[in-house]
This record gives sequence, C-alpha cells and structure tokens, in this order.
Amino acid sequence: MALKLSISHFTPTIVTYLLIFTTTPHILALNITDILSPYPNLSEFSALLSSATAVAVDLSHRTSITLLAVPNSYLTSSTSADITRRLSPTSLADLLRYHVLLQYFSDSDLRQIPSSGILVTTLFQTTGRATSNLGSVNVSRNPTTSTISIRSPVPYSPSNVTVLSLIKTLPYNITILSVNSLLVPAGFDLMASDSRPPLGINITKALIDGHNFNVAASMLAASGVVEGFEADEGGAGITLFVPTDMAFSDLPNNVKLQSLTADKKAVVLKFHVLHSYYPLGSLESIVNPVQPTLATEETGAGRFTLNISRVNGSVAIDTGIVQAAVTQTVFDQNPLAIFGVSRVLLPREIFSKESTVPSKPGTGMIGSAQPPDNSQSPENSPGFSGPSSHLTSPPDLRQDISSSGADDIFNFKRSSGIVALFCTASLYVLV
Repeated sequence: MALKLSISHFTPTIVTYLLIFTTTPHILALNITDILSPYPNLSEFSALLSSATAVAVDLSHRTSITLLAVPNSYLTSSTSADITRRLSPTSLADLLRYHVLLQYFSDSDLRQIPSSGILVTTLFQTTGRATSNLGSVNVSRNPTTSTISIRSPVPYSPSNVTVLSLIKTLPYNITILSVNSLLVPAGFDLMASDSRPPLGINITKALIDGHNFNVAASMLAASGVVEGFEADEGGAGITLFVPTDMAFSDLPNNVKLQSLTADKKAVVLKFHVLHSYYPLGSLESIVNPVQPTLATEETGAGRFTLNISRVNGSVAIDTGIVQAAVTQTVFDQNPLAIFGVSRVLLPREIFSKESTVPSKPGTGMIGSAQPPDNSQSPENSPGFSGPSSHLTSPPDLRQDISSSGADDIFNFKRSSGIVALFCTASLYVLV
C-alpha cells in the first residue's frame, strides 16, 4: 500500500524554517570611504573622515548609525572651510563624531519624527568630552513642509542644519543624509589646541592597585595585549570590563581559559574592551545596546559583540551565554575607563552554550539567553518619493536605497537556501 502523507501544512513550515536558518546574511565591516565613493559631491567630506583615522576605524565597526554628510558646495563655504582649517586634529575628529548619530533612521522613521523633536546620541557623546548631554542632537520635522532639522539640544542653538536629501541606506546598518552645513556642538571650543597630554596609564598597575583583579592583571601581562590597550587610549579612548578574582574562581570546571591557544586567549581579553571611552553615566544611558569590542575589529562586524543595558539600576553586560553586572569603577579618567564586572565575559563564538553547561551556582551562565540578532534586514527599503516629499535630491546627489546593491560592502551567503528549496522539491516528488 502506498504511503500517503499530507504535506499541505507540513511542507510550508519546513520551507519557512529552512529559509530562515540557512539564508542568514554574513555582514562584513562597513568601509565608509567605499560607501561614499560613488558620490563625487561628498568627496571633501569623505576626505575629512579619512584624515581622522580614529573616526573612520570606529565607524567601520558600528551598525545602526546615521551619518550627516556635508556636500562639497556647502563644506567649502567660507564659514565651514574656516572651521575645518582652524581645528586641531583631535577637535576635528570630535566635530566629525558629532555628525554620526548612534541611531539608524530609515525614510519611514524620518517621516514619523514629531515636530517637538527627539534627542539622539552622537558618537561625540561617547568620548566623554561633551558637557552633560551636549554630545546629543535634537532631530525635528516640520509637519507642514516636511523639512527635517537637526540642532544642538540647548535652546536657541546657533548651530543647526537642514536635511537636503537621503543619499543611501543599508537597512538597519547605516543611513547617509546630506545636510546644508557643518553641525557644531554647543560649547565646542573652536580654538582648542591639540594639547591634551597622553595619560600613559599602566593598566596592569591600576588593576593590581584595585586589590581584586590579580588574575586579570596576570593574564593581561602574560598575553602582551595590554600594550595595545594602552596605545588605544588615544582618539575615542577605551573602556575595559575586568572580571574580579572571584569571577575567575566561579568559572565552571569545564571552562578552561588556560587551555586556549594564545590567539584565542588574546581574543577573549579583547572581548572585554570597547574602543570608546564610556564613563559610567554614558554606559547607563547607552542608546545602541549592541556594542562592538576590540575583538570585533579583528574578526568582522557582527561578531564578538556585547549587549549592554540597564537592569535593576545596574549596568548589565550580556554575551549571549553569560550575563554580568558592573560592580565597581576601578579607574575613570578620559580617555580610559576600567570597570570591575561580576563574571568573566565568555564570547559565544568560542564558548558554545554546550561548553558552558553545567555551571556553578550563581555564575551567571544563562543557557537560555539568545544572542542579539543583527542579521535581519529587508530586501529593500522604499525611498523618498511622491509629490509631497520635501527631501528631493540636489544636483550631483542621487538617492540610492538598497540592501543588495552594495556587493563590495556586504557579502550575503545564500547558497544554502537553494539547497533547502531543492530538498523541499524532492519531498514533493517522493510523496
């Protein structure tokens, strides 16, 4: 007797799951210079970003951002040209960081901005060099003209810009908007010199002086990576999350850090470091919870990230398999912040959930925790169109909205999806 199998509900379910789990895109690091290269009218702004090496590096490992780019015709005006010529390299880098909003805005997001405005954190705020919240911007939309304005959050701000057009968007990763001027933070010293002396902090000594971080200090000294951390104090600074001695003693018996290769040990240590200076207040109010680490810079965007949030009044750090809390401030002086954490931060890319179970009671191993998913992106995002849209492209600028047209920036691996469809087709034939 021939076996009859109803597949009217079964097969679509298989297809759905196979496509979801086998067509996840592999996202590579964003190269801001490559993204801007098709737009000759943004060449001067692109050159400024390239000259500010620390800013370009930081941008390459961030996602969910909006870049405010100034076209050549506005950037070379007497006022803007005078600002960029007068600033020291450090001040110019901070000015450019103020043009990086740490929030992704699609065209539909922009249309929904209220007339009262919303407060958005910029990359400049993360340096700790902005006073109060003056590293943020207020983004508002005129409901009558659809004009989008961006300004400092202080009342009657002398510096404000108008969005000219949406240049490009790579969904959920980066949007580029052209604006009609450079945006200067309130209270920003345009005459500041590049005279800030390097701290020259000995990180290992600072940990030993903390009396509760001897294991971490020994590992850092033995690995040799601490010299690189100290070199990274320049630019946007760094933030270290250092496990206490008790955190190391609470590791499960089947997690043996010393058995890792030297390269993997170095990656684990770099996984505890953010490539920006975050004082405690900035961590508590962080806008983008998924933060790249120094390990991300070596392995590619979307990998070795930390999810940072505020839970029950404390800063919580989630790796996907370990949840830790910031327990104390060990050192905090711009551009270096060191915080003690209650658990060793084990990256899921090295320590799978299976390898960290069972765990000792109270170690913070959360076998059911799901890592943040940054891979989802729609096939395309609709652009600014229609007679009612105020955001029309000026000469020499074109709107380019795509998720699949940037082959040199994003590499999508979808061959396994074809296998899934083939297997499903075979099921139909067999039945």
